[in-house]
Amino acid sequence: MAMTAYKYQAQALMKDYLLADPLVPYTSVLIGIVLCKIAYDFTRVLSSFYFKGYCSLTKIQRIEWNNRGMSSAHAIFITAASLYLILLTDLFSDRVKGPITFRNSIISTFALGVSVGYFITDLAMIFWLYPSLGGLEYVLHHTLSLVAIAYTMLSGEGQFYTYVVLISETTTPEINMRWFLDTAGLKKSSAYLVNGILMFVAWLVARIFLFMYVFYHIYLHYSQIVQMHVFGYYLVLVVPAVLFVMNTLWFMKILKGVKKTLAKWP
Repeated sequence: MAMTAYKYQAQALMKDYLLADPLVPYTSVLIGIVLCKIAYDFTRVLSSFYFKGYCSLTKIQRIEWNNRGMSSAHAIFITAASLYLILLTDLFSDRVKGPITFRNSIISTFALGVSVGYFITDLAMIFWLYPSLGGLEYVLHHTLSLVAIAYTMLSGEGQFYTYVVLISETTTPEINMRWFLDTAGLKKSSAYLVNGILMFVAWLVARIFLFMYVFYHIYLHYSQIVQMHVFGYYLVLVVPAVLFVMNTLWFMKILKGVKKTLAKWP
């Protein structure tokens, strides 16, 4: 009976406080920051047990190692949330009437808040150790992402486009794995080659073709986009365009790296 009472109290707390509409954005951001800390520490503990070379890494390498574990965890979470909301629910479906630019839910807002918590944490670490964890391109990418996600979380506008763009985070684990393998001295392994090919394919699909779909969707639904607040309107038009340019430049580097690796492979 006591356990049942505690269960009902916990459910009431979630419903009436943590998931109450006005508090969802702020609660979810806090949860996102806490989950980042947990993922960071979990990566550190797991790596110290199962990777013998972890302790021999330099301090900054260990920090970046743990940071990449944290970013991989976020990428898996937000990619899964994006695919679920876009493909498995009716939130952004054509079956629902009304402008797609104004559709949102508690779940969609909550997931965006967790992502905001991640970008705040990661951006803080980048500034703290600048430029060890990334240069100006990372600062620009994270700042644009943070502003766009925070706006759509707080306003409820343009969440569809935010989630489509966030699917591009599916490339993050491959990028991090490439760094892990390189740091572990496995640059000449088969795993490194396979990961490079997977990274190339994932980047082409999620950061090139998918963004082309975003631009096409914006073109088809422009009459709905102009109904948004002026700040949201420019975010929808500018942020994907800037990220697409950055993605294309990075893709050229990835393509060059894959060609170089394949040329040297026996």
